Amino acid sequence: MANVRHNVGLTLIEMLVVVGIIVLLAALAIVMALRIENQSKERAVANVFALLRSALQEYYEETSAFPSQPERNHSNAAAHIGLMHEQLDSMPASQRVLRQVSRAFVRVDAGPPGVSRICDPWGTALDYFYGPDDQFPELTSAGPDKRFGTADDINSKNM
Repeated sequence: MANVRHNVGLTLIEMLVVVGIIVLLAALAIVMALRIENQSKERAVANVFALLRSALQEYYEETSAFPSQPERNHSNAAAHIGLMHEQLDSMPASQRVLRQVSRAFVRVDAGPPGVSRICDPWGTALDYFYGPDDQFPELTSAGPDKRFGTADDINSKNM
């Protein structure tokens, strides 16, 4: 009788192919999860912009003017949005709309007591701009890279 030996195991090549497929599927899942997360954060920014536009409209109806902010300098974004928030908070109608902004997006500065700023989901303060020649105020989020003036910025005029 001949001693017949059968190899039932996997070869190294087969194992590497299986591991490669698993790594590829895991990478695709991570990329998709990050894309979905960024899309949900962009929708959250759009919702915050919509609430702020409503609060600004209520403020305008009471005062016949928008909060002035002619400086277009993103390095002062926290101050710009803080002053806008303070002015909107001073009018009852705009204050009611402003309170609908999720507390997850409102931060209280360490500076003057009671001064709040509104941030995007990435933690960067939104910027507010309204100059004398503008029809409606402009709100800007720095986007995922947290830097103003880059391609991923989200602007209320583009929505």
